Amino acid sequence: MSDSTTVVLADAPVNADEIMKKFDKESDHRNLTGFLGKVIAALAIAFSIFQIYTAIFGVLDAMIQRTIHLSFAFALIYLLYPSSKKWRRDRINPIDAVLAVFGAAAPLYITTLWTKVLSQRAGSGTDLDIVIGFIGILLVLEAARRVVGLPIVIVALCFVAYAFLGPYLPGKFAHRGVSVKSIVEHLYYTTEGVFGTPIGVSSTFIFLFILFGAFLEKTGLGQFFIDISNSIAGWASGGPAKVAVIASALEGTVSGSSVGNVVGSGSFTIPMMKKLGYKPEFAAAVEATASTGGQIMPPIMGAAAFLMAEFTNIPYGRIALAAVIPALLYFFAVFTQVHFEAKKLGLKGMKRSEIPRARDLLLKRGYLVIPLVTIIWLLTEGATPMKAAMWAIIISIVIASLVSIFLVSRKQAPTFTFGDFVEGLEKGARGALGVIAACACAGIIIGVVTKTGLGLKLGEILVGGAGGVADLAKGFGLAAASIDGIKLFVTLIFAMLTSLILGMGVPTTANYVITSTIAAPAIIMILNDMAKIGSFPFAAGSAAVLLSANMFVFYFGVLADITPPVALAAFAGAAIAKSDPMKTGVQATKLAIAAFIIPYIFVFNPEMLLFGVRERPAEAVWMVISAIIGITAIAVGVEGWFITRARWYERIMAIVGGILLLIPGLATDIAGAIILAVFVAMQLIERKVLKAL
Repeated sequence: MSDSTTVVLADAPVNADEIMKKFDKESDHRNLTGFLGKVIAALAIAFSIFQIYTAIFGVLDAMIQRTIHLSFAFALIYLLYPSSKKWRRDRINPIDAVLAVFGAAAPLYITTLWTKVLSQRAGSGTDLDIVIGFIGILLVLEAARRVVGLPIVIVALCFVAYAFLGPYLPGKFAHRGVSVKSIVEHLYYTTEGVFGTPIGVSSTFIFLFILFGAFLEKTGLGQFFIDISNSIAGWASGGPAKVAVIASALEGTVSGSSVGNVVGSGSFTIPMMKKLGYKPEFAAAVEATASTGGQIMPPIMGAAAFLMAEFTNIPYGRIALAAVIPALLYFFAVFTQVHFEAKKLGLKGMKRSEIPRARDLLLKRGYLVIPLVTIIWLLTEGATPMKAAMWAIIISIVIASLVSIFLVSRKQAPTFTFGDFVEGLEKGARGALGVIAACACAGIIIGVVTKTGLGLKLGEILVGGAGGVADLAKGFGLAAASIDGIKLFVTLIFAMLTSLILGMGVPTTANYVITSTIAAPAIIMILNDMAKIGSFPFAAGSAAVLLSANMFVFYFGVLADITPPVALAAFAGAAIAKSDPMKTGVQATKLAIAAFIIPYIFVFNPEMLLFGVRERPAEAVWMVISAIIGITAIAVGVEGWFITRARWYERIMAIVGGILLLIPGLATDIAGAIILAVFVAMQLIERKVLKAL
């Protein structure tokens, strides 16, 4: 996709860049030209070169790597992002120039003194250390406010306030409190605060994957995904909507931004859906739901998946593999709802003459997917994400260059010049700024949690609340395993609500950091207890336990982008479709109904995450089959159409039968199958009656 895109709808032109600026703060930056523009470009290019250099020749000492990384980011953020929307976008405010200098200098203070001085002080920092640390923390908060938004800053400040107010709080929330000096030292001069795991992952894996995505965009992969999706499904009933689902799933393999995905492919698909006959709210919701699902689509899955690998100590390749079935079920659910909506409205697809042939596309531009295939292969072979991304970047540049040399003269491929290479370096660095700011701010939250022990306390409170509900169930004479299941289910509901609330306007990366610290430990505690008494099929502390809990909060952090009242991806789609934002958010939530169920299933049944498949292959196959049937039934119930229009009680039957098939267990599968068999029989009879009339 081009950097500046205008889409013409039936009623008025819509500027995609303006929509991005409205719903994605990272896109609302200055557009500087002349000398200042060249300075910023040089900084961004130098940033990318530094990251590539350390990826090839070895990462520096953790603190030095992270401080240089944040120094580059601070300088670029304060030069590119004004403090207020009122400031002009074609010049730099002198105050921002000063902040850019301080922003670059504050982390470099640690860089220059770390090895010989700061690393040996260990809690006995000087007054100058504390002042610079305090300034550095303020710069992190302000950078996050400018690039990411106010919600994450408010959350971070609430955690900082908790650190100071501990002695005055009641019950389990109380702690002995901290001094200003101790909290500044902990947050700024250790690897448990600002320079903790999130910024560590950002300074290695995440940056390179974002850079990889920037180069792939330069090669034209995004347009190729749209064209190939069009050739696959454009002709079918409701074709453009199905194109949106497939294209967003493909784009999700390299993109970690819901809003960016919506604007990128939605600029093409939403107008086509409206033209075909879909209501504006539905068209926008389809694109928003599909684009949001891109964050859970392997192999890249957004930046949060890299953090998950660090937090759980599970290889990233294993995490990507575990996400395959849930992600495919997510997109299958959206696809089936789109299909039944098209059938209900009697919508047809596009003319075959308007659709490119898949064979021609693959022959002319199939080479574009080679870097993506490479990165998947490297991850499955055990390569580190950083090395996999590095090789994928190299291969994408080499292939694009060779194609430009040998095929462009025949007009068979787009050009890829040295200028495109330089622009890719610059765009990659710019694209990483939002993630870096979010990771640094999330580090403040983690630092407070480790300093005060808040994570364990919140986990105990969540488990205690769930235990109270489970105790009520004991009065009904239920077995211990059933009571444990109830306790786990209630905990999952609490975790889901926490993830959705904290995800309002907060990037998935930061949301995952918070919820993996607060909510995931509670889930892990219960799963470990269940494992010890044999009511969970895997051992306590196993990868199945860790990944089930972390994937659960990750999923609901992603779904926050389409869940009202703050649903940024849905609102971006509404801006393109000229639809009501809140109605679009509600419709998107309906389309994603299966995604709200799937996480519960894989916590209770980790086989969905491909654990224990070799030991129980038949159960795993049946799990997938029953899940597909169950999701189809739920889609039928939500849309109200199968063979013919479904009455209200038939819709309830379809939804109940689908949910029962999704719930692990022979009894629930049999019950669900019987209900759905009756439903199908009723639909066949109704169609026969209608034909006879």
